[in-house]
Amino acid sequence: MNQTETFAPTLPDPRTAPDLFEGLLTRRVFAFVIDLIVIGLMIMAFSFVGLIAGFLTFGLGWLALTIVVPASLVLYYGATLGSPRRATLGMQAMDIVLTPTRGQPLDGWMAIIHAGVFWITTWISWPLSLLFALFTPRRQMIHDLITGTLMLRRSPMERHWREHSARASQAY
Repeated sequence: MNQTETFAPTLPDPRTAPDLFEGLLTRRVFAFVIDLIVIGLMIMAFSFVGLIAGFLTFGLGWLALTIVVPASLVLYYGATLGSPRRATLGMQAMDIVLTPTRGQPLDGWMAIIHAGVFWITTWISWPLSLLFALFTPRRQMIHDLITGTLMLRRSPMERHWREHSARASQAY
């Protein structure tokens, strides 16, 4: 690589690799519903523990109940999106994966930032975010564009990157 070339990840194109984007928005919606159920169960479990702790500490433990929801969200997204699988449980069930587009690594902090921006944009206007995805070529939502990420189908993506790396190794 010389000075005029820069490292930029080659992003899949929906025209050349449509299987990576097939049914992506529907899969994202169903993954979100699954994630809501899992997060809801986590919140109920942590709330129950906080309730018991409140009785055992004469009410002092009930103060911790104020952070149950944010702690559950950070824990869930940090542990799932920040893992090597780069997918929440809902995303894994729907065969989608979160991929960085700007060459930065997708670690736990980036996953938490992605989730935070997702919840903020969803809270402000989820219909606008969904409509935005209908008009972007790679079906990116607002929070994907802000954080520099891309959602793809996992199984075709693995096949796509194997073929891409095979072509790149043949070029050298």
